[in-house]
Parts: sequence; C-alpha cells; structure tokens
Amino acid sequence: MKRYASVDAYLEDFPTPVQEILQKFRETVRRAAPDAEEAVSYGMPAYKLGGVLVYFAAHTRHIGFYPTSTGIAAFKEELQRFQCSKGTVRFPLDRPVPYGLVARIVRYRVKENLAKARAKRLKQA
Repeated sequence: MKRYASVDAYLEDFPTPVQEILQKFRETVRRAAPDAEEAVSYGMPAYKLGGVLVYFAAHTRHIGFYPTSTGIAAFKEELQRFQCSKGTVRFPLDRPVPYGLVARIVRYRVKENLAKARAKRLKQA
C-alpha cells in the first residue's frame, strides 16, 4: 500500500481528470461535514468526527466510497443503480458522480456518529 503524507499528495498521484473528480468528492465531503478531521488512513482520504465517517479512493474504473455499512443501508434505494457491497459504493468513472447523494450520506453519518458519541458520554456519566 502506498503511503501518502496528505490528501493533497493522494490526489496528485492521479491523472488530471480523476484528480478533478476526487477534488469535487473531497469538497462535497468537507461541505457536508465541516467539523470532520481530514486524514489519510488505509492509504486513502478519510474523514473522522466521533469516529470514522467515510473514506473514498480512486480505482482503475471507479471511485470507491466507503460510508460504512449503515451509510449504505440507509440509502439502499438511492444506491441501487450502483454496484454496492456491505460498506462500499462504486461510482464508475465514466458516469457522473451523484454528489448530492454523497453529501446526504455524509450528513447522515455525521448525525449517526454524533448520536453514538452522545450516548456513550451519557452512559459514562
């Protein structure tokens, strides 16, 4: 696995057309989760707020989006036109990325993580 010092370094490792998609993906996630910490984890961009929110990565023919299994399940109907597995959505590089849907999934994950963190604090009190 290649190691990247930053998300910028990760993005720069791809051809310009893919960089443009990745940058828009990044902007979408950051707007949907402005308080999230941006990092590189498992060799790909990761966003954390009360735990991992989402990851994304470029592949040969698609952008992999990893919003955890709960993020996939909550948007199952809207995601049915894409290839999905338990915690992964594959957005083909030759089709437009549904950035609005990505933003809604990220916002859902923010609410989910913040609710879990609140419940944990209450349980510890």
